[in-house]
Amino acid sequence: MALLDQLRASILNSDPDGAKEATQKALQEGLEAETILNEGLMPGIQEVGERFGRNELFLPELMVSGLAMKEALEVLKPFLSDASVRKGAKKAVIATVAGDLHDIGKNLVAMMLEGGGFEVVDLGIDVTAEGILEAAREQKADLVCLSCLLTTTMPAMKDAVQRLQQTGLESKAKVMVGGAPITQAYADAIGADGYAVDAASAVIRAKELMTR
Repeated sequence: MALLDQLRASILNSDPDGAKEATQKALQEGLEAETILNEGLMPGIQEVGERFGRNELFLPELMVSGLAMKEALEVLKPFLSDASVRKGAKKAVIATVAGDLHDIGKNLVAMMLEGGGFEVVDLGIDVTAEGILEAAREQKADLVCLSCLLTTTMPAMKDAVQRLQQTGLESKAKVMVGGAPITQAYADAIGADGYAVDAASAVIRAKELMTR
C-alpha cells in the first residue's frame, strides 16, 4: 500500500516532519494504528538499523531517523489500545551509571529501543546501582541497559551488574551494557548478558536477548 510505503520511506529518509504527516494521513485514511505501526513504521526503523550496521547510514542519519520514529509514535500512541501497546511489548530500563554525566549514546539507544517496540524507562545519568535495582524491580523490567563513557565509571557498571545478580533480578531481567570504553570482553568479565557497540546493534541484541 502506498501509504505504508510512505511511512517506511519517511523513517528511512530521516524525515521527522514527513513521518509525522504520513502517520496523520494514514490515520485519516482509516488505517488501523496497529497496521501503521507494524507494517509501516517498524519495517522502516528495522531497515535503518540494518543499513547502519552495513555502514550505509551514519550516526547523524541514525539519530534523525530515530527522531522521525519518535514523532510518528507521538501521533500514533493515542490511537493504540492499551492492550495492543502491552501485547508482546518488553520493558527496558536504561541508565548512565553513577559518576558519569554523559547521555548522548544512552539517549540514542533509548530512542532506538522505543522505535524497536520496547517500552523504555529512562533513568537518566549518574544513576547508582541501588537506583537501577529499585527501578528494575518496580518496573518489572525485562531488560536493563547500562551505559558509561568514562573509564573511571566502569567499576560502577560492574557494581550494578553484580548487584542485579546478587538480588536475583538478573535472572528475570537481561542486562546489556555499552559505551565507548566497554568491550565484549569486559561485558563477559562482569557477567552482563549482552553487549552492543552502537545503538543500531543494541536493538538487534536486545531482541535476541528477549528470545532466550
